[in-house]
Amino acid sequence: MRIFISTGEVSGDLQGSLLVTALKRQGAASGLNLEIIALGGEKMAAAGATLLENTTSIGSFGILEAVPFLLPTFLVQRQTFAHFKQHPPDLVVLIDYMGLNISVGNYIRRHLPQVPVVYYIAPQTWVSSATARDTAKILGVCDKLLAIFPEEARYFQNRGADVSWVGHPLVDRMENFPSRETARFQLGIKDDAIAIALVPASRRQELKYLLPVMFQAAQEIQSKLPHVHFWIPLSLEIYREQIEKEIQNYGLSATIISHQQQQVLAGADLAITKCGTVNLELALLNVPQVVLYRLHPLTYWIAKRILKITFPFASPVNLMVMKGIVPEFIQSTATPENIIQSTMELLLNYQNREQMQADYQEMREKMGDVGVCDRAAQEILQLL
Repeated sequence: MRIFISTGEVSGDLQGSLLVTALKRQGAASGLNLEIIALGGEKMAAAGATLLENTTSIGSFGILEAVPFLLPTFLVQRQTFAHFKQHPPDLVVLIDYMGLNISVGNYIRRHLPQVPVVYYIAPQTWVSSATARDTAKILGVCDKLLAIFPEEARYFQNRGADVSWVGHPLVDRMENFPSRETARFQLGIKDDAIAIALVPASRRQELKYLLPVMFQAAQEIQSKLPHVHFWIPLSLEIYREQIEKEIQNYGLSATIISHQQQQVLAGADLAITKCGTVNLELALLNVPQVVLYRLHPLTYWIAKRILKITFPFASPVNLMVMKGIVPEFIQSTATPENIIQSTMELLLNYQNREQMQADYQEMREKMGDVGVCDRAAQEILQLL
């Protein structure tokens, strides 16, 4: 049986790899010989998928930010459709990555209507206002929606979708993370050292808009805490040169780490991080965090003033329980001063840390039990 999985960006590659592993495992248990073809990245390939194209570096978030990726996305789309003509899949799984995935779903609907389509980790249209059109697009291309947030399941179910809430796949992934003690030993972090993880980017645009403000804050924090050391897990190797240059420009005591993100997150005393999946990883590791995000100013203005888009929270930690567990600073509030203040409060005030960690436990209870990826795989294979 041939399954086609479509996703993009670094986080999609991670989630896709967890699903590929579970599909292989569940397929073997059911006596199914699965061939998995994918748009994704190195993690999915390592898990056993055959990559049609690597899409981890062509993702963006925003209107203007998407312009440089229009042509690469179009070329991937054309290649995918040509592949479908030669090798029609028995089932298609879409993971997030709305722009390309809606096109893939529409193609299947028009040309291969007998092929079931599953949307796993749907784009977060359920979070914001003014998203009826995007919601309709998602519902129009999928036969089954597998939700990872409880509120996401309720949202799409109320709009007529066939939905199953499977839980969040990071619950499974966290079983492989090292303990704090092991992580610090592997990285050579002393017991009395203050280790702060800086997580600026999985997209090129995030380096442009987030890295300067994050490094300005880190520079001031370093002046207040001379023994602090910053650890920067590298999402893509192509970002190394730029980050190394900025470390020198800001005079930071920092180390860039490749292929050891789990150790960096698990061993940190605190993280200053972009908004994204990494927020959930930190919460499950019980690591305090400060979250920020910025877009091109015109993109943000159009979204707020023209499209009238609002959202209660940005970080998935806060979205999981629909309350402000972690401080999040978006656009104009994402200033070095705000980041510094929240960071120092969490580092120096144990009551603030304990409150955040207590709230993490509430969030954890909303993420489902271990076995998320196997449940998702079983739901998918049932459609075959």
